[in-house]
Amino acid sequence: MLLVFVLLLTTVSVRILTLQFMRTHLNDASWFQTGSYAKFDRNAREILSAQQDLFWINDPTRTDLVQYPPAFPWLVAAVYKTTGNYSAYSVQLVQWFVDLFVSLALITGITVSAFGWRAGIAASLLAGVSPLLAMYGAWPSADAPTTWFVLAASWLLLIASKRMNLWFALGAGALLGAACWFRVNPLYLAPAWAIVLMILIKANWRTHLKMSVAILFGAAAVIAPIVVRNYVSFPDFTPTGGTIGANLWEGLGETELGRNNGFQLGDEKLIERERIKMGLPPDFPIEAQWPDGIKRDRERLRESIAFIKQHPVWYAGVMLKRMWGMLKVAGKPLPYYGSSGINVTSTKCLSPAWQGGLIGVWTNLLGMVQSVLRYLFLPLAALGVYIGSRWNGMAAGMLGITILYYLIPGTVAHTEIRYVLPMHALLTVFAAVTVSWLTGRLQRRTSSPNL
Repeated sequence: MLLVFVLLLTTVSVRILTLQFMRTHLNDASWFQTGSYAKFDRNAREILSAQQDLFWINDPTRTDLVQYPPAFPWLVAAVYKTTGNYSAYSVQLVQWFVDLFVSLALITGITVSAFGWRAGIAASLLAGVSPLLAMYGAWPSADAPTTWFVLAASWLLLIASKRMNLWFALGAGALLGAACWFRVNPLYLAPAWAIVLMILIKANWRTHLKMSVAILFGAAAVIAPIVVRNYVSFPDFTPTGGTIGANLWEGLGETELGRNNGFQLGDEKLIERERIKMGLPPDFPIEAQWPDGIKRDRERLRESIAFIKQHPVWYAGVMLKRMWGMLKVAGKPLPYYGSSGINVTSTKCLSPAWQGGLIGVWTNLLGMVQSVLRYLFLPLAALGVYIGSRWNGMAAGMLGITILYYLIPGTVAHTEIRYVLPMHALLTVFAAVTVSWLTGRLQRRTSSPNL
């Protein structure tokens, strides 16, 4: 009980302090993507004022409405309606509260199911003090809700593979499909899971096939309404929205070679270039996905792929750098990939009146713990992959394929560390495996009668 109390106190303290920091920086574009949230805010207000249908797109010129999946604008509208506060602060508070319980419960549950209770307790502590998970839990964006569904699907996948249960496999696919209603990033994870199931589970080929098909069917059934809507609504059909080309094009703008060949990073620069290309006057209203957003995005995609084909080896190096940017949680973050969170301190997170005394000391102590764990995180996770594969090879493989999915295909285009939160949550599981192994060895040594 004492351990549980310390765990809860630590976790809640870190999350509250990080929330306090983010609330004071929510209008600061260097800490929060105010431009992206403005689009969600506009969609939510249009839904509440009946200017826009809840799901269907009746105007084929509104290509901007497929830039993002529909679920997060629904969430924003629901919070606005319930609280009566039409601001990002209300969404932030609701999302922070849900994430505090849901993300920690899911990470702990996955770890316990795969590697036991000792590792589960370690995972709770590591997830609770994680600067990365704490920061994006306090971001009013689609990243944390997407992570909830991917983690819940991963947990059901573990249970399905352990019990050979088709219903759990179907549920895992359905939850993965639900994650795509918030972000399209997990869209192709279902086929990866289906292939890994075929390889890892010990059963006959019929069971392999049924389990894999259940995952694919569950995901496809949940995603299908968006695909059908887009097919009916637009003459230029797009199953996933109009951002793939933009992300690839702007990702080339991260690099010196790309900039030397006309690519640029940032929606504003992309819009200005296309405004000139389309022969529009400077005061003509234009967005990245409107007008003719689908057609324009396909042009960006073709241009980007043609350039990458000319420099394949160079682009492989760009992807490796992005992978390191997605994994780097200690030291100065690499440019373009977003913040990996803050170490809480009394000066950052408390008002001057609260910076002294016991609360200030406790806050600074938590920040020091976070700083140490940042540098230990990747070595612990890497060792945990090895130990976890020896403890439970099937579970380690199931979780490992999700990590690889976000790390390799997920870095083909421009990416940010908040897009790969599910990967970091699962790396936390493997880091907890190492902590569990170390504490077990220490316990055996201290209890040995020869010592």
